Amino acid sequence: MAITSSAKRAIRVSARKRVINLRRTSTMKDSIKSLRKMSEGGDHAAAEKALSSAYKAIDKAAKRGVIKKNTAARKKSRIVAFMKKQAAKPIVVKVPRVAKVKAKK
Repeated sequence: MAITSSAKRAIRVSARKRVINLRRTSTMKDSIKSLRKMSEGGDHAAAEKALSSAYKAIDKAAKRGVIKKNTAARKKSRIVAFMKKQAAKPIVVKVPRVAKVKAKK
């Protein structure tokens, strides 16, 4: 436990910073998850619009020191690569099978 007043103050400051950093991290992760879901669902136009908000969240996290600069670059690169891969994938629509009906004699 902290004894000096400066150590106690440091504990309070780090607790406040932790909350802010957790909020930035969760915002970043949520924006990436929503973007991936849009892209997987075939909604590429909405995913393109959401890309800027994901970039913004990643860049803010990197700027504030929540993640490192190279980690931010890697995340952005992987998001774009994933979106391109999903855009190139053909959309498969599953058609329900119809049971064969036996003809009566």
